[in-house]
Amino acid sequence: MTIHIEEETTIPFEFDYAALTRRVIEGALDYIECPYETELNVLFTDNESIREINLENRNLDAPTDVLSFPFGEFPVPGCFDSLEEEQPDVFHPDTGELMLGDIVISVERVISQAEEYGHSVERELGFLLAHSILHLCGYDHMEEEERVVMEEKQRQIMEALKLYR
Repeated sequence: MTIHIEEETTIPFEFDYAALTRRVIEGALDYIECPYETELNVLFTDNESIREINLENRNLDAPTDVLSFPFGEFPVPGCFDSLEEEQPDVFHPDTGELMLGDIVISVERVISQAEEYGHSVERELGFLLAHSILHLCGYDHMEEEERVVMEEKQRQIMEALKLYR
């Protein structure tokens, strides 16, 4: 697994966020039984930068906590069966890894939401990473039925990782 982690913020986490990032991503991918070695990018930024990215990509002029940009498409969420045949370009030509996409996280929002929800910053970051991995693998929450499925998967991932509220 290749996880490229970048920082574009001066706001620090007060724990080993890189180790937590790797643990959550690996745990989420194991939970949904991803059969491939994967590659993805995680950018930690601030509210202003994520606001600009949100405006550019979603036409929403507001900061958000996390954005997910999948590289491939999953007609059936979490179903990896036909990727090699139908989307060979989602595999890195040199490593063969499945290129999942990009995750952008506002460190400011992680910290403020942890305080607002009354749990640890580690738990909040873990939740946003698990949420984003599910998005990169085709899950969504726009419809009620999708939301219920995604929330249950998030809950189970967080429990498996022992990242409790």
